[in-house]
Amino acid sequence: MNYYQGKHVLLTGAASGIGRLMAQMIGAQGARMILWDVNEQGLEETGKLLKDAGVTVNTYVCDVSSRVAIRETASQTLADCERVDILINNAGIVSGRDILDLTEEQILRTFDVNTLALYWTTKAFLPGMIERKSGHIVTISSAGGICGTARMTDYCASKFAAFGFDEALRIELHRNNFPICTTVVCPFYIDTGMFKGVKTRFAFLTPILKPEYVATQIVKSVANRKRRLVMPMFVFTIFLCRVLPVPLFDWIMDSLGFSKSMDEFTGRSVGH
Repeated sequence: MNYYQGKHVLLTGAASGIGRLMAQMIGAQGARMILWDVNEQGLEETGKLLKDAGVTVNTYVCDVSSRVAIRETASQTLADCERVDILINNAGIVSGRDILDLTEEQILRTFDVNTLALYWTTKAFLPGMIERKSGHIVTISSAGGICGTARMTDYCASKFAAFGFDEALRIELHRNNFPICTTVVCPFYIDTGMFKGVKTRFAFLTPILKPEYVATQIVKSVANRKRRLVMPMFVFTIFLCRVLPVPLFDWIMDSLGFSKSMDEFTGRSVGH
């Protein structure tokens, strides 16, 4: 049976990038899509694309950096759609600046969107999943959530936190015998506006990923109830390298070009 058929799927960061692509792919498989984004125009465009394709869709303008906005939008979502079966926390932002060039507001917003929003959405929809004894929570972390790099202290820290959030939540749900699945996604840089200008030294090992590929792999992994998705596979070597002495680890990461990957970053501040 199609995993998404008849499911109510909430996707944050749906106005563009992999969020829009996932919405289209999952909607095409028979899900009712519930889309959140702060970008009203982009959200309307995504909603129209889905409606034109015959997908049942509800859209909500929501700034996930605000726990009040999340609480209010979640309440309206449940009133309109009754339930959320699959929660995909996709919304994310990146500043791409050295720590001394980051404003306090930028640092706080990065953590509000990339980390704290995970708590507020999960607390809003997990109780219903537990009551129904069914549900799936998807956390979009990053390769930057398992390996730090220059000009990304706020982003990497927020994505490390997202990775840890998923791991601890998975263990907590298992310990409490709650049959809720979790999936964490850790992609390398994706060729969207969010990471415009990033570079990779060895494209055959760590290519800049195409949005369509990333979205397809996430949709498949969630349907297969895969617990962890890391893209590309070479990123798994970071886990192994962590047993090495720190100077050697840093040398390897520098040799791979990770420390200079953001040198020509221009990007944009909203969305994956």
